[in-house]
Amino acid sequence: MDFVSDALVNKRKIRVLTILDDCSREVLAAHADFSLPAQKVIDVLELIALARRYPEQIRVDNGPEFLADKFRQWCEDKGIAIHYIQPGKPMQNGYVERLNRTYREDVLDAYLFDSLEQVRILSDEWMEDYNRFHPHQALAGLAPATFVKKLEMDKV
Repeated sequence: MDFVSDALVNKRKIRVLTILDDCSREVLAAHADFSLPAQKVIDVLELIALARRYPEQIRVDNGPEFLADKFRQWCEDKGIAIHYIQPGKPMQNGYVERLNRTYREDVLDAYLFDSLEQVRILSDEWMEDYNRFHPHQALAGLAPATFVKKLEMDKV
C-alpha cells in the first residue's frame, strides 16, 4: 500500500490510497479522498476483504496512517503482519511504486479534475482496465485478472 498526492483544479489537495496484490499485480484499490487517516485506510481494507480474504501481510512505508495505533491494532486483530520498509527506501516497496507511476501517468497527469467524484470514477475505470488488460512480464505476459483465473484453475 502507498499514497499518491495531487490537487483538483481549485488547488484542493487530494490523496489516493493504492493497494496492490504483489502476487497477481492486481490493483485492489485506488481510493481517492481529501484525507486518508488510519480509519479510512482500514475502511478500504475492510471493503476489499468483503470480496477476498484478509491478506497475510502488508508492506507499507512509515507514514503516520500506517504507524497509527488504530491501524496496527486492526492488523493484529486480523492476523496481518505489517512489513515496514526502511525510511527513505521506497524501492523496498517497488511493485506499488511502479503502480503509482503508472497510475499518475494514466490518470492524475492525464486529466484536470474539478471534483473528488471525477477522480474516483476515472480511478475505478482505470483500475478495471489495468486489471483486465495490462500485461505483466512477471506474469508471463498475462493481465492480472487473467493470471488470477489461471491460479484458481490450477488449484482445482
